[in-house]
Amino acid sequence: MALQECGLNLNSVSKELQPHGSLAFPCAGYASRHTDRPEDSIPWHWHEEIEIIYIESGQIEVKIPSQSFLLKKGDCLVINANIVHYATAVPEGSLHSLVFSPALISGKEDSVFSQKYISPLIACPAFSGCYISADSDGEVACLFRCAFEALAGDHYGFEFTVRENLSRICLLLYQKFSPQMDLPETVPNQDNLRLSRLLAYIHKHFADPISVSDIAKEAGISERECLRCFQKTIQLPPIQYLLKYRVMQGAELLLANPSASISEIGTLCGFDSQSHFAKIFKRFYNCTPREYRSRNLKSLTAP
Repeated sequence: MALQECGLNLNSVSKELQPHGSLAFPCAGYASRHTDRPEDSIPWHWHEEIEIIYIESGQIEVKIPSQSFLLKKGDCLVINANIVHYATAVPEGSLHSLVFSPALISGKEDSVFSQKYISPLIACPAFSGCYISADSDGEVACLFRCAFEALAGDHYGFEFTVRENLSRICLLLYQKFSPQMDLPETVPNQDNLRLSRLLAYIHKHFADPISVSDIAKEAGISERECLRCFQKTIQLPPIQYLLKYRVMQGAELLLANPSASISEIGTLCGFDSQSHFAKIFKRFYNCTPREYRSRNLKSLTAP
């Protein structure tokens, strides 16, 4: 089974739409290289599958609500289903990842695997992300590599190898988090739900003249609580995140619509003037929109 292309297709609530694997075998593998350039980051998104990230080289910073992990070569991070996350290189790095449906391990909902192990693990309030250092525990990394190499190499019977090794990882996670599975719901989980709604509103209305008040109303919270939620979960004020999202959309549109003027692109992304668009764009990309378009279009058309 070949690796899938690493690229995000998000709907209006930041949920990833790209299918991971197939209905028959709901697991996909990805290999990608990143730099600290804004266009190389993996934006905030979520999916219903569990994801395991393994660092092949360099350093990758991965963020989930209220937590940030700086991963180096050999480290792993397991991200629970339905948890929003973001990643960028520091300053460069490459990663391998497996994204799989819990059903691959548990089978039917009434199975002992689902009821006794997988469902309690996914519902555990303490399990949003699990960092596994290469220095402290190499077992998970070894299991991951075995599964990833079998899938990437399309080895005979790779499905058994992938499921077996992912099952063993899930059992290790269950053992780790079982003491915390009966704990009451925690504030970070509430923040995660709120953040999904707040980001969804920004992603849908980024071209409109929206304010902190507008964003807060979407989740039924005060402006002060909205500011706290953003700062605690993604360490950015909502308006700063809005500006970053606007310029990232602008960067995509500059290349997707080479005949459109800089002013038109800026307007489509919610900026009130070309000069404002250029000023904010340069803050994030260290070049003007025109320079960015020229440089990247040349690289796309180069033989």
